[in-house]
Amino acid sequence: MAYHRLPRYQRGMVTPPIRPVLRILGIDPGLRRTGWGVIEAEGNQLRFLGCGSVEPNDDLPLASRLLAIHEGLAGVLGDYRPAEAAVEQTFVNKDGVATLKLGQARGVAMLAPAMFGISVAEYAPNQVKKTVVGAGHADKNQVLVMLKMLLPKAEPQSPDAADALAIAITHAHHRQGAALRLKVVGI
Repeated sequence: MAYHRLPRYQRGMVTPPIRPVLRILGIDPGLRRTGWGVIEAEGNQLRFLGCGSVEPNDDLPLASRLLAIHEGLAGVLGDYRPAEAAVEQTFVNKDGVATLKLGQARGVAMLAPAMFGISVAEYAPNQVKKTVVGAGHADKNQVLVMLKMLLPKAEPQSPDAADALAIAITHAHHRQGAALRLKVVGI
C-alpha cells in the first residue's frame, strides 16, 4: 500500500494556540494619591476593567497613611484578582525627605500584590511614557490622549489613575522582557 499524501487543504484544520487573557494591575504610588488601573491583555488587545486612586487623609500620621494605601490596594486586588502587577519606579527629586516618603509609599504599593502572591515589575517613568506615547518626555496630557485611544472605555478621574493605566499598558507590552530579566538575576 503506497502512502498517498493529501493536499494541504484536505489535511485538516490546525487550530491556532489559545492566547491566555492576562489581568494586570498598574500602580502609581504616592502618599497623597496612589493611582491604580486594571486592564486585561489578550495578545495585542487591551481591555479596560477599572481605575481609581487610594487617597489617605492628609491629617493622618505617616504610618496610618501607609496603612490606608495598603488597605485600599488590598481591596482592589481582592476585587479584580490580577495575575501580575507593575509599579512605577521612583525618580529622585531635590527634596530628599519627599523622595524617602515616596519610597515608603512605593514599598507598600509593591508589598500589597506580593502578599497576594503576585509578581511585581517596575518601570521607569520615561519608559512608561515612551511605551504609551512614543516619546520618553511626553507630558501628562499626551499620555491621557493616548490612553483614550488605547483604552476607549477608560475615564480616569485623576492623573494618578491615568498614570497607573499607562503603567499597566507598559507591563502588557514589556512583561516578557521583565520576566526574562528576573530569571537571569535568579529571582
